[in-house]
Amino acid sequence: MAAEKRLAYAAFLPVLLLTLRILPSDSPNGSGGGDGGQTLDPPAARYVVRFVEYRRAEEHRDYLEAGLRGAEAPWRWVERRNPAAAFPTDFAVLEIRDEHRDAVVEAVRALGRVRDVHADATYSRGVLSADLPPRQGKLFTAMSFEGEEEGGGEKDVVCSRKSNSSSATSGRKLLLQRSQVTSLFGAERLWGRGFTGKKVKMAIFDTGIRADHPHFRNIKERTNWTNEDTLNDNLGHGTFVAGVIAGQDAECPGFAPDTEIYAFRVFTDAQISYTSWFLDAFNYAIAIGMDVLNLSIGGPDYLDLPFVEKVWELTANNIIMVSAIGNDGPLYGTLNNPADQSDVIGVGGIDYNNHIASFSSRGMTTWELPHGYGRVKPDVVAYSRDIMGSKISTGCKTLSGTSVASPVVAGVVCLLVSVVPEDKRKSILNPAAMKQALVEGASKLSGPNMYEQGAGRLDLWQSYEILKNYQPRASIFPSMLDFTGCPYFWPFCRQPLYAGAMPVIFNATILNGMGVIGYVKDQPLWQPSEDVGNLLSVHFTYSDVIWPWTGYLALHLQVKDEGSQFSGVISGNVTLTVNSPAAHGESSPRSSTCVLYLKIKVVPTPVRSRRILWDQYHNIKYPSGYVPRDSLNVHNDILDWHGDHLHTNFHILFNMLRDAGYYIETLGSPLTCFDASNYGTLLMVDLEEEYFDEEIQKLTNDVVHKGLGVAVFAEWYHVDTMVKMTFFDENTRSWWTPITGGANIPALNELLAPFGISLGDKILTGDFSINGEQTHYASGTDIVQFPAGGFLHSFELQENSKTAQDHIGTLDTQHTQGKSKLSSILGMIEAGEGRIAVYGDSNCLDSSHMVTNCYWLLKKIVEFTGNRVKDPILFSEAAKLKFPVFESIHQPSRRPDVNFSMYSTVVGKELICHQDSRFEVWGTKGYVIHPTGTTRKLPEYQMDEGSSTSNLTIKAYDNGQDEIGLERNFSTPDAAKFDDKRDYFGFVGHEEVDIGMLTASQWMVPCFVATSCLMLYLSCRVQQKRRRRRKGSVANRLTSMV
Repeated sequence: MAAEKRLAYAAFLPVLLLTLRILPSDSPNGSGGGDGGQTLDPPAARYVVRFVEYRRAEEHRDYLEAGLRGAEAPWRWVERRNPAAAFPTDFAVLEIRDEHRDAVVEAVRALGRVRDVHADATYSRGVLSADLPPRQGKLFTAMSFEGEEEGGGEKDVVCSRKSNSSSATSGRKLLLQRSQVTSLFGAERLWGRGFTGKKVKMAIFDTGIRADHPHFRNIKERTNWTNEDTLNDNLGHGTFVAGVIAGQDAECPGFAPDTEIYAFRVFTDAQISYTSWFLDAFNYAIAIGMDVLNLSIGGPDYLDLPFVEKVWELTANNIIMVSAIGNDGPLYGTLNNPADQSDVIGVGGIDYNNHIASFSSRGMTTWELPHGYGRVKPDVVAYSRDIMGSKISTGCKTLSGTSVASPVVAGVVCLLVSVVPEDKRKSILNPAAMKQALVEGASKLSGPNMYEQGAGRLDLWQSYEILKNYQPRASIFPSMLDFTGCPYFWPFCRQPLYAGAMPVIFNATILNGMGVIGYVKDQPLWQPSEDVGNLLSVHFTYSDVIWPWTGYLALHLQVKDEGSQFSGVISGNVTLTVNSPAAHGESSPRSSTCVLYLKIKVVPTPVRSRRILWDQYHNIKYPSGYVPRDSLNVHNDILDWHGDHLHTNFHILFNMLRDAGYYIETLGSPLTCFDASNYGTLLMVDLEEEYFDEEIQKLTNDVVHKGLGVAVFAEWYHVDTMVKMTFFDENTRSWWTPITGGANIPALNELLAPFGISLGDKILTGDFSINGEQTHYASGTDIVQFPAGGFLHSFELQENSKTAQDHIGTLDTQHTQGKSKLSSILGMIEAGEGRIAVYGDSNCLDSSHMVTNCYWLLKKIVEFTGNRVKDPILFSEAAKLKFPVFESIHQPSRRPDVNFSMYSTVVGKELICHQDSRFEVWGTKGYVIHPTGTTRKLPEYQMDEGSSTSNLTIKAYDNGQDEIGLERNFSTPDAAKFDDKRDYFGFVGHEEVDIGMLTASQWMVPCFVATSCLMLYLSCRVQQKRRRRRKGSVANRLTSMV
């Protein structure tokens, strides 16, 4: 039946896709300032072809024509008429017809001088929301907010984030004495010394500027990289940014009025741009030798390789890039790219009270998840509310946002560059040296943590003091890790270290001011201050090559087993030496020794019941796949891109559990990589990943025989809704479809199948209360299978599975209410020595789009899973199941039209414990049980009729030894007791049975009993009829005899 359903979906999917609305195209006629030629008549898309070397565009064209000769011209070369055309280039733009796309792209990739091929993605400053259909490629979030206007002047055309509209307007009115931002940072002191930004080339990538603007004395060049025939700024954003950096008006002065302005118009009046426009503009900035570049833009796609790698190339050419960290606060895990890159100065925002602006994006970086830990970002913060800047033509206005904090820092950088004599600038100053001056000179704010403020508030004078006598060196940021100091070192200061825990990872940044390339000379060294420091084991992972200018140093901290009863503070230093090649005119390599001070608090190992393990490994986020948001009621954020980490969008949950006395550790490796005997609860929240065969069997064993508790908080999974969320990207001429729902319910069902538990495919919304606690259920799922003896809670909720909007799947519950019906959403059961709790929604734990929290429920659940404490309300007799629940019709299946292996760390991958797990299992399969027994196939990705892929299998396992040789006894009295509850057919020896058979045992017995009763009843009726017939025939014979 399941196979028939999948075939039906596959057959019906093309019809669904064809019925979707095709989004309008914003493709340019040419990828530069002029006409790129006529578009191919059939539907076509544009692609960026990157080459391994720079050549003239004509040479690249001749090479492609020769290599693709005989292709009957299904592609066309796109002319890019812009200033970069006078220089060699490393890429081309091709327009390829849809019907020949795959063949042409593969043919181009096969050419020897071609590096790779990418879609010429659209860039938009618009908010990623339901009202603005998304596009594949780099997505830009909100840029700036309107401030208070002086004298009712013109209104600036800006983007605002609806979800933060209440926090985007300052509650503090600056009426009579509006401070100039240059005065707040003391720019006058450097002006008085003659430093005004002279001979500094400043590139402003924005919406352009007008040539005759009275606020600027030194506009050197204006270039247009768009398909619009103008150099002017018709929006006002580019002019404002330029005014903050280099304006000379007395009312709204800039920091460096003598800076040479190079205005790069990379956005149209509709705030649209393309990858190729940026690549050309970046190449031109490199060619003409820019010193500083401001980019008041950002988005979540740090995997847009052409863009990201071009930024690396830009900074490698000694251009100091400053970029806004983003306006997606106060949410954590919302850093924007390129500001989240270590070679870029990422700028956050504060208000005039030195509080972090509510709209300023928070860290940590999410590149490194799930196996590692994010870096500290932003680098510094600057004033970002009601900043004065230039209007389009004349006069001043105010704007708020990190996109105006970025030019504040860029203006300061221009001022600081002018401090160094011009003949020494290129040999002394570079992106790393400037970042060293900024972060070392910054003033740390007293309230925010490091993932909110970075190094602290910008301090112009202190940075000047560092730079005026600067000598090239390497350093580590942060230079001190005091895990006893709160709140700055949150979350590390919130939880001490202890023996037996997963390693605590801190990811520091290496800044190499000696050269664009460098190397760590020897293994970093941990030197404890006292002998007690030997209880701390420190492992290091670090960049093989430090390029460009920066690298990483990750500290993996683990308390040795002999410190299980130690309580106190451990401190010491980590030292490493960085080498760089000799500079021009030098005979020997440069070398610098960096010192990182470390101070941590250690406590005795907590009892098992208070220890919780957070499953990070089975989370998938955007980028690179289209992972939809968890709450379908949210209209302004369609992607799940905040990291789903304890220290990003679940940071409030982390603080709550710590306040309740729990210790929470993170697992970024498969479930085979932890020892279940150390933990009371495995917390699995909003997971999208698949599971290895070994993980399923080990978790079953951990629960049944080792007493592990498991708490699952799921999300929606509805195939029709996912199909409706599919949209056609006119830019790439391809369909963009969710790779899963809010959670991967089919995978979770396989994980929970040994316990007779399954989740359904409904999308439920509504409010309910338990013992006076009000809770909102936002796009959660239901429980359709649960074993007898468990406790199952049902509530009246609206089923919104069929109310999703066509192009993005947004639920408009105000106008399209689903039917309200009783649905099971919370279940708890004891399974052998362990315990399991399942809840169908995680939005009440996620601070991203939370309506009301359910922390009270989480506390009761972990009390049960970790310590066997049963709340009298949750475990009332009324909720106890006398018979198992089973609804096969609502069990969801995987989508065969999605190639999940492209985004998965499980499908088609090798099971291995990564460097976030205990040191003793690094690079192994962990505490795994050797597989044997029957196999069961998972659905294949249907590439085409003739394709075939290897099937995944779910296997049963024997009672053998694990990888490190520890005996597993599967026949303990408690295990036998558990098996007696579930093993209706008396499987010999109580061995683990096939998952399908074990699941069937939950409903086969009731069906067997019911069938037997029915047959007995029918047999009795038949016998009664026969007796009546016999009695009637006897009477007839007697009558005839008379």
